[in-house]
Amino acid sequence: MTSPRTFKPSGSSDANFYRLFDIFALFLAFQCAALLYDFKLTPIYAVSALTVALSYLYSAELFSTYRSWRAGKFRTMVICAWGSVLIAFAFLLVVSFLFKFSESLSRVGIAIWFMLSVAYLYIWRLGVYWYKRNRRKLGLSQRNVAIIGATESAAYLHAEIVKHDELGFNFKGFYDDRSPERLFEQLEQLEQLEQQGVEGGIQSAVDAARNGEIDILYIALPMKAQKRIADILLQLGDTTVDVHIVPDFLLSNLIHARIEHVGDVDTLSVFEAPCIGTHEFIKRTEDIVVSAIIVTLITPLLLIIAAAIKLTSKGPIIFKQDRYGLDGQKIKVWKFRSMTVTENSDVVTQATKNDTRITPLGGFLRRTSLDELPQFINVLKGDMSIVGPRPHAVAHNEEYRKKVEFYMFRHKTKPGITGWAQINGWRGETDTLDKMAKRVEYDLHYIKHWSLWFDVKIIFMTIFKGFKSENAY
Repeated sequence: MTSPRTFKPSGSSDANFYRLFDIFALFLAFQCAALLYDFKLTPIYAVSALTVALSYLYSAELFSTYRSWRAGKFRTMVICAWGSVLIAFAFLLVVSFLFKFSESLSRVGIAIWFMLSVAYLYIWRLGVYWYKRNRRKLGLSQRNVAIIGATESAAYLHAEIVKHDELGFNFKGFYDDRSPERLFEQLEQLEQLEQQGVEGGIQSAVDAARNGEIDILYIALPMKAQKRIADILLQLGDTTVDVHIVPDFLLSNLIHARIEHVGDVDTLSVFEAPCIGTHEFIKRTEDIVVSAIIVTLITPLLLIIAAAIKLTSKGPIIFKQDRYGLDGQKIKVWKFRSMTVTENSDVVTQATKNDTRITPLGGFLRRTSLDELPQFINVLKGDMSIVGPRPHAVAHNEEYRKKVEFYMFRHKTKPGITGWAQINGWRGETDTLDKMAKRVEYDLHYIKHWSLWFDVKIIFMTIFKGFKSENAY
């Protein structure tokens, strides 16, 4: 007998409705643009419309545009939709240029089509948003929610419920059997939560669920209380309440956790790479396109720097050092040589201020990050990415992996030329353990929250503030 799978993919029941409305909005904008500017609907325009529609749906899935309307801010959903339509029209321009049919398209007509698409995607969402919001104000589409367990994870969940009134949740209270002095231990928001109050014991929550007073019940007990949780679930088995378990173990350290299946056995991935499947293809495409453009533009600069290095100091132009790449595999990272030595052994001394090993030209290259330009070749080769945690020398990896918690999780994605830690000032010499721990903290934040939009944000921030640093020697 085959056992049913416990977990199913989450998603909004309205997601398909939203997709259809988006496609309708895009084609309506297309028709209106044709009428306004009076361009003929030739096969070229039909191909263009289909290209925009398909690339929009692809981008929308990447941005999680069709997440539940109860689970995200209206502004965020609109921005995701606008970002998707911008990518879709940019893709159309690239395709029309590559296949040489851009001259057959009206630039003004395409511009009108784009602006109308942006407007229509916003207008219909705004209409649905106000409709649902007004229904909730009238007491319709409201759902009563409660939390079993006055714990730290419960406090964070409560804060999110209060913050997002668009969820349509009516919070009924906490339920816990413990004595008052043991509730919400060591939390800054203790007074606020105490004012919210504990409605009663766990049995009271079960009874309220049986009486239909609660629609959604969150269980936020410690995972070590698995027998107690199993007992609660058994009691809730004769109710129609929606039950969710809020895990507390390693809550802040989960990296792209998701439900997986091995046959009919469900597993929870705790630490997993952010770029797998489609996301891996998207990030690789991003790396190839961006690095190819940059290498083409900076080739004259590369030649000038190479000549300057050769003329001002003895030694090779390019310094190749062993670093750890994806999954901790060794890679050769390229840099313009900036020192009189080329250390690549078990002991590597970090550069410090006024380091005598740094050449006069090398000091300038390091301060401006120009010494790292050859790493775009690493990106094209597939060893590195444009954005990611900066690669450290193997000797430093072996040293800090024993001292900094979750240090090696930096290697769940490819190392990058720039990264979230670097643009926030955590680059250069790490002469204290705290500095390295802070860099790792920012690297893990990037990995846990990776998205194409996050990469774009980091790239633009690097242009304006990421090339220079007081800590880069």
